[in-house]
Amino acid sequence: MPLDASTSDTSARPRTGRRRRLAAVGAAFCVLAAVAATGVALKHQERARAELLAPGDAAGGRWSADAERGDGVADEVRAGLKGEGTTDTSAPTRPEVADLAKAAPSPLPASDPLAAAPTGPRPTIGPLFYAGVPGGPDHQCTAAVVHSPRGNLLVTAAHCVYQGGFRTDLAFVPGYHDGLMPYGVWVPTRIDLDPRWTADRDPDHDVAFVQVRRPGAGKARIESTTAAEQIRFNPPPSRPTRLVGYPYDQERPISCQNATNPFSPTQLSLICPGFPSGTSGGPMLTDLDPNTGRGTVTGVLGGYDEGGDDTTSYSTYFGDDVAGLYRRATTA
Repeated sequence: MPLDASTSDTSARPRTGRRRRLAAVGAAFCVLAAVAATGVALKHQERARAELLAPGDAAGGRWSADAERGDGVADEVRAGLKGEGTTDTSAPTRPEVADLAKAAPSPLPASDPLAAAPTGPRPTIGPLFYAGVPGGPDHQCTAAVVHSPRGNLLVTAAHCVYQGGFRTDLAFVPGYHDGLMPYGVWVPTRIDLDPRWTADRDPDHDVAFVQVRRPGAGKARIESTTAAEQIRFNPPPSRPTRLVGYPYDQERPISCQNATNPFSPTQLSLICPGFPSGTSGGPMLTDLDPNTGRGTVTGVLGGYDEGGDDTTSYSTYFGDDVAGLYRRATTA
């Protein structure tokens, strides 16, 4: 889950639930110290923060970008990282099949020990970088490519892309690891949320679908580059599940497996300790294919308390409301 963006934190990072409070306090002190050291007035930071937010159609839960918006964000993220393109031979062109065949047979066993642990990068999953913040772009959330008719759709948590306005400084880097961008940098062209999230941050609607493009790559579709996870609505509430996310201070993802359980009629819970800041929006995957490493998204880390605490993670249940949001996101 992302760091706290309270009024005392001028870094414009996404807000979080319980498990990020201590990290958020430390980050806020670091930001304030940096501001004091450089002599930059707080009001300038607040102005910069405001410029990262766009009202869009908050009442309708939609933001659309113009043709060139995001090019500068992509340039900033590229400049801050090491390299782009599939010439990176250390990055797999598909998930690490041998690792998944051992760790994720059908059905998925619970992790032993039951805790998040480092895992290999996957082409369909990556961090969301936020540009225009002190110290340069950093990743504060996670997203996943899901199948759609146009082949350009991500799913993440709503609190990763909307905090009092739609974030305009996002970039998705699928398969990211160690400063490398093996599948390029992708920026939003449209964000779809449930209006009940934009109205009052209703945890039962903490889901967002994001259409993306790759600047400089014409009409390239992200599914053609990375493949995609499937997505399922109204899944059984208790399923063997793998949760994947990128901690904000690490260069590779972590994962953990356990069965989900109904927390309420509109929320799922998953007991797997060790998911820190940055993992919000990470996919909950079921039915992993040992031959491809891909599975089916049945939730994203968020929802209750914007994701939970250091022991339990939550997700808005992917019921009829989320199915309707997906249909809206995949039509004109």
